[in-house]
Amino acid sequence: MGLSITFSFANFRGLIRADWLLAESFTTSEMIDPVLFQIGVLKVTWFGLTLALGFFSAYLTWVVIGRKSGRDSNFAADLLLWIMVSGILGARAAYVCANLDKFVLHPIDILMINQGGLIYYGGLIGGGIGMYIFARLRKVGFMSLTDFVITGVPVAHFFGRIGCFLNGCCHGSPTEGWPSVVYRYQTQPWYRHVELGLIHRFTRAPLPIHPVQIYESLYNVALFGLMLWLYPRFRSRPGKSLGCYLIMYPLGRFCFEQFRGDERATFAGVSIAQLVSVALLLAGITIFTITSRRNENTSDSIS
Repeated sequence: MGLSITFSFANFRGLIRADWLLAESFTTSEMIDPVLFQIGVLKVTWFGLTLALGFFSAYLTWVVIGRKSGRDSNFAADLLLWIMVSGILGARAAYVCANLDKFVLHPIDILMINQGGLIYYGGLIGGGIGMYIFARLRKVGFMSLTDFVITGVPVAHFFGRIGCFLNGCCHGSPTEGWPSVVYRYQTQPWYRHVELGLIHRFTRAPLPIHPVQIYESLYNVALFGLMLWLYPRFRSRPGKSLGCYLIMYPLGRFCFEQFRGDERATFAGVSIAQLVSVALLLAGITIFTITSRRNENTSDSIS
């Protein structure tokens, strides 16, 4: 038995394969295995771990900032449960709708959330619905609660995108520049490149691609700092922090979509995510403007 080797060079993005040799190949820049560990048939993935870390980090954020507003850890825990369940359901439902042709053939895969397949905007809408129900049950102001919740969203999203990076989902488009990353054989980028005819099905690694998940995760770190800074300053103006988030995140997301390489639902040559980004951006500008004018009118009446 011989040895088959696939090489990837920084200045040569082609893949060399000795097809006449029979054995497994490797690349010099393979990504980490998406599976963290496995017990029997149970697989624990990096995506599942980072998803849990994301929700926990949001919870800790709410516990810390809630101390000054009388919202204790129990309040934060109940809030987390509502948002976590409704957010995951919304994110998964959006992903299933966007890939309905695949799930019709394999409906059981709808339950395989640990393998990835969550659309953020679906989660944002689903989480918003859960938050609205929670606000009605607890008899708290919805816009005030939204401002409170939105502080922890970017840090949760940061961990979520790290999970996407390790899992290979929501991946970037091919690039010959820097930075780039090469995933393993039979990961989502590999299947996508085979589908597009960019590589042969016998090629043991996909092409180098943009680490777009890292781009967005770093943007979320900056957005997290901004929301923490704005919250105490906008706390007396319910809805203003939400308006700011709905301006800043869609702006970044619209740009990051240009680097996405996974299958995207499009309309008139523009991805659906970009269209949703524009809609949310306009909503954010409207909310921010209304809340600002409302407070200006209140200040005038008091003076």
